[in-house]
Amino acid sequence: MKRVLALILCLYTGPVAAATDIQMLKTASGIKVWLVEDHNIPFVALELRFDGGTGIDPVEKAGATNLMMSLLEEGAGDLKVQEFAAAKEALAASFGYGANLDSVSISARFLTENQDEAIALLRQSLIAPRFDTDAVERVRAQVLNRLKADKKDPNAIISKAFNDEAYGDHSYARGGSGTIETVTGLSIGDLKAAHQYAMVLDRLYVSAVGDVTAEEVTDLIENLMAGFPNTSKRPLPEQASLGLTQGVQVIDYPTPQSVALFGHEGIDRDHPDFFAAYILNQIFGGNGFASRLMREIREKRGLSYGINSYLASRDYADVYIGQFSSANDSIAEALDVLRDEWTKISRDGITQKELDDAKTYLTGAYPLRFDGNAPIARILVGMQMQGLEPNYITRRNDKVNDVTLEQANSVARWLYQPEKLRIFVIGQPAGL
Repeated sequence: MKRVLALILCLYTGPVAAATDIQMLKTASGIKVWLVEDHNIPFVALELRFDGGTGIDPVEKAGATNLMMSLLEEGAGDLKVQEFAAAKEALAASFGYGANLDSVSISARFLTENQDEAIALLRQSLIAPRFDTDAVERVRAQVLNRLKADKKDPNAIISKAFNDEAYGDHSYARGGSGTIETVTGLSIGDLKAAHQYAMVLDRLYVSAVGDVTAEEVTDLIENLMAGFPNTSKRPLPEQASLGLTQGVQVIDYPTPQSVALFGHEGIDRDHPDFFAAYILNQIFGGNGFASRLMREIREKRGLSYGINSYLASRDYADVYIGQFSSANDSIAEALDVLRDEWTKISRDGITQKELDDAKTYLTGAYPLRFDGNAPIARILVGMQMQGLEPNYITRRNDKVNDVTLEQANSVARWLYQPEKLRIFVIGQPAGL
């Protein structure tokens, strides 16, 4: 019966009617929790995030946090890896553990009837991971295989070149997985240290959505996080100073297609003109086949299968970046078109029709993100980390609609800087 119900829950994608009814709670010890109650199905989604992520790894221990998080479900407490997996399966629960440059995350999905047991098992994985030697070496080998594969992957190679120039000695340049050398050298003691420093209460954000009350969820979180350290001895990263230059740099690599990665400084998520910039990118390169770049480079000239751009507003740096592939003998022409379009939008801006169409798409697509308990929980914890208020959900589309053509074109003039556009190309491009 439990397995059947779990399958039903996995297939459930209906919107949660009370998505905007967010309760802002505190546990007895002061942990903040955002809750959306939904008692339609006996299911709870829980999301935890900790500031810092892989960015707090020392240079010589790069990749420790990533490897540590990958090991949290490889046995905990008295349960070896197979026993832990069996206990989770018996409860029809699902746990996820992740690490990126800015945070580490824990996701949990469980049935209401198994709530206490699921939280107890999740707590074991967070507070008492085993770090058994055989599990460490197996997961380490998986990480090393990916790092070795990256050495031969044009997309990984060009991303590293861009990041090295953009971020210099900042942790963003190192990447979250570390290097072959650092990951090879990590000891179990290094993993235990990463575990101690990555998950601390003063960097914690929590959200819950589903069949749970305010009293239940505050008790649940209080029990889950009991005994965790309050602060970390490893400071958060400092703001990155972008070191991007301009022009084209070619990385010679034997492949029939070249890959281009391009961009320059972006815009902070808290900037008053962010929504204008967001709409501009939607029109320029962020809306698939409807974007200017796709129309000019793919549809009109057939120079690429696809091209996109996006605003990468990270915690400690903001870049405006994009990427595409093209045959070696056509990449130079595609880059000419890219530079022309970058100049045109900076000089001429956008039209009222483009603005109206982008608004229609963005405001219509936004509610579709709230398609179940788990997506809503992720959205809520992300809002907290960005410093947004609960009413952002109801105000977001108004912010999109409030952008005027005059504002958008004013932002286009300073956001798009063709003279600063930095382009990396990997392949054997003709004419570059």
